[in-house]
Amino acid sequence: MMRPMKLAGSQLLFGGGCLAFLRDVGAKRAMIVTGGGSMKRCGILDQAADYLRESGAEVAFFEGVEPDPSFDTVMRGAREMERFNPDLIVALGGGSPMDAAKAMWVYYEHPELTTLEEVLTANPFPKLRGKARFCCIPSTAGTASEVSRSFVISDSQGVKRGLGNMEMMPDIAICDPRVTLSMPAHITAETGMDAMTHALEALVSNRANYVSDTLARRAIADIHDALPKAFDNGQDIAARETMLNASMIAGMAFTNVSLGIVHSMAHTVGSLFHVAHGLADAIILPYIIQFNSGNERARALYESVAAPFGTDDMASVVQGLNKKLHIPAALSGVIKDAGGYRNRLGEMAAMALADGCTKTNPIIPTAGQMEALFTLVFDGKEM
Repeated sequence: MMRPMKLAGSQLLFGGGCLAFLRDVGAKRAMIVTGGGSMKRCGILDQAADYLRESGAEVAFFEGVEPDPSFDTVMRGAREMERFNPDLIVALGGGSPMDAAKAMWVYYEHPELTTLEEVLTANPFPKLRGKARFCCIPSTAGTASEVSRSFVISDSQGVKRGLGNMEMMPDIAICDPRVTLSMPAHITAETGMDAMTHALEALVSNRANYVSDTLARRAIADIHDALPKAFDNGQDIAARETMLNASMIAGMAFTNVSLGIVHSMAHTVGSLFHVAHGLADAIILPYIIQFNSGNERARALYESVAAPFGTDDMASVVQGLNKKLHIPAALSGVIKDAGGYRNRLGEMAAMALADGCTKTNPIIPTAGQMEALFTLVFDGKEM
């Protein structure tokens, strides 16, 4: 039987200027969670805070969420929330502050929970919204955490741990393309290819359905068109808006039907070799399209979305896009310790196979196949 779908929270806003909706959220105490400073430097953080104050809210900040946020950061944020007692949590930034804030929300609502494992294994999942609503404002077009039920947090060993539950779907998503104008070109490329990966993995997921297919197909077409434009000219507001909307609908698709082994492998190399997530996705994606094409249904789907680009080879379409975005063709272009990488192939294969995204891939690899795939994406050879 099909699983119930949820495409977003209570309120979804998109288009230029929609950040001003913060004037109407009706909060009394709002805490803004943000990252390393780009939102402050470009003035968006102050603008968001001013809008919240216009609504009558008292505003506090938790700043400095790092890339691949740690559980320690999550717990520090939750303790700050306990002191300030917000009735609205606003995550402003890329995937890292949005994921971190989502996890902080859980521990703020349930201070009796003190370990990551308690939440990862919770059954039933802790109820939220007893203390606060949750709002996401993405500054990148890629992760789609604003319409996702998931977070990824690094544990004390630096291993990325992911969790998804519909209880964590943000109540409010505000997708204003002006917030993304400060993205540098390489972040535009990497997060954009994360969105492309979301769409392509949702398309061939073994849980895919009519709605997810519709969303994924439109996202693939729009990202292919708009991402090179946003990469070449970061001030192209039309391209920024298309990318943010395409990322959003790719997120709606994958949060309902899950992903595949591109993400399983990217989570693994991100944990062990600190490769940025979107960059890892972009490099790995064409090889997994080739691997998954061993499944007749997946192959037909890839061919159908490649057809508007004048080919039946979606892997080559992705490779061409990566080339335009100056993304290396293999992981050896970003991981320089070849010996260390090869020594951990067995460990990487086990981690990727245990990742929750693997179970919805159209082909479930064996351990040997997974090791071969990790070798392939490092060496960059043809399958």
